[in-house]
Order: sequence, then structure tokens, then C-alpha cells
Amino acid sequence: MDWKSLFFTAEGRIGRQAFWIAWLSLLGVNVVLGWVPFLPLLALFCMVCIYTKRLHDMGQTGWLQLIPLLFGPVLLIGSITLLVMGSAFASLGDGDPDIVALFGVGGVILSLITGFLVTVGFTLWVGCAATQPGENRFGPEPVTAVLV
Repeated sequence: MDWKSLFFTAEGRIGRQAFWIAWLSLLGVNVVLGWVPFLPLLALFCMVCIYTKRLHDMGQTGWLQLIPLLFGPVLLIGSITLLVMGSAFASLGDGDPDIVALFGVGGVILSLITGFLVTVGFTLWVGCAATQPGENRFGPEPVTAVLV
């Protein structure tokens, strides 16, 4: 598989080695050139392509990559809702609004950390899971040769 099809198509399958090489390459591009307009969007598209192909290699659908994408915002919205509701209830009764706000901010921070850990765990699962042997509905088993 060549670099163009690795980064710019979501069809087919790639093995663990190609996934990690592509993932680290995109990480490096984002670190070095993340300030260039529209480059992060291009890198995001490439990341979706490599995750999709790796999930296909495992026999899974590429839509599974929505799990970490949706998990963090759901936790964050829940934490902010609790913060607002807790503050409102504290102002109505004898509760201390500072303690409620502290727990709310702690909940927001905890949700951000949890979202980060879910993303890291998902990436490790995708990058380390075994290849589904033989041909599957997404194509033939990828060759383990180094990229050209």
C-alpha cells in the first residue's frame, strides 16, 4: 500500500504496523504544522481513514470510532448540567454554593480526564488488536510488508 491510499482512502484494511506508522506520522505533522490553516482538518480526515481501515482489518465497522468522539462531550455536558443545577439548588436552600461549584468544576475536570482516557484506550485497542485472519467483507488480509 502506498502513502496516498493509506492516508486518503477509507477502503480496505491495514495491519498494526502500518496503523502505528501512519498514526505517529500524523501526530508529528500536527505537532510541527498544527498552526497552518486547514491542516488540522486534513489531518483529522487522514486519521479517520487510518482508523477506519484498521477497524476493517479487525472485522469491525469504521463507525466504531464515534465512541470516543461522543463519549467525552456527553460526560462534559452532564457535568456542566450538574454544576448549573447544583448551584441553583444551593442558592434556594441552606447549601453552600462554593462547595457545589467546587464539585461541579471537579466533575468537569473528571469528565475531561475520562474522555481522554477513553480516547487513549480506544487507540490502544485499535492499534494492538489482532488482525482478523483471511479475507473479510472489507477485503483481503493486508500484507505485513513495510510501506513503499
